[in-house]
Amino acid sequence: MTVANLLVERIAAHLPRLPRPRLAHWRGLLLPVLLLALLEVAVRAGWIAAHQLPAPSQVGETLYYLAASGELWRHIGVSLARVAAGFVLGAGLALLVGAWVGLSRRAEAYLEPSFQALRAIPSLAWVPLLLLWLGIDETPKVVLIALGAFFPVYLALIAGIRNVDRKLVEVGRLHHLSAFALTRRILLPAALPNLFTGLRGALSLSWMFLVAAELIAATRGLGYLLSDGRETSRPDLVIAAILLLAVLGKLSDSLLKYLEDRALHWRDSYTGEEG
Repeated sequence: MTVANLLVERIAAHLPRLPRPRLAHWRGLLLPVLLLALLEVAVRAGWIAAHQLPAPSQVGETLYYLAASGELWRHIGVSLARVAAGFVLGAGLALLVGAWVGLSRRAEAYLEPSFQALRAIPSLAWVPLLLLWLGIDETPKVVLIALGAFFPVYLALIAGIRNVDRKLVEVGRLHHLSAFALTRRILLPAALPNLFTGLRGALSLSWMFLVAAELIAATRGLGYLLSDGRETSRPDLVIAAILLLAVLGKLSDSLLKYLEDRALHWRDSYTGEEG
């Protein structure tokens, strides 16, 4: 081995290792692309009736015309605003109430039975009551989405606080931390993994509740597109709205997952085996 080779090896040993290209993101596209291709072939070959399930190319044309006319962006903007408002309202209240119940046995005794009963009520059962109370404007739609976002965050935060190692709490008390400092420095940070799981579940439910919310006398939004496609017998419009809900839900979940990775970068947890 030459001196030059030895020098190169020593320099390379001190250089930071570049991360290997992650193929998982591309692998996730394989199944959807394959299903779309098979569906296109099945519809073109006449194996599936086009009036029942349109070809992906027809759905793509529908999305193109909606985007070119500007109507698509108006629907997406309205739905995004409703989901954002309902998610922030529901998750924010869940953080406050969940922290209170998680830290206080007395609060749990008073509130937990009622919340568990409310959690069992289906989303559509709230619609007539919200119409009677709040009218047909934006308020009942946002409130309905907030109801969907509240309970996953509430339950996850309580579970996260109650699963904190008792030894950590005892260490905080040995250092004479106040109740507020104990909560801020030990309990809430330790409950963050559970909290982010609840937030992601709440965001997913917010998109589901959006469809129910936009049945409340809506004239804009992706739920309205679904209803309009059903009433006008246009399956391409229905499929287009469903695809948009799926894509927007995935993008918003990816954003929250990115925030989770940044906030919990200190974790050294098991991530699964490659293969």
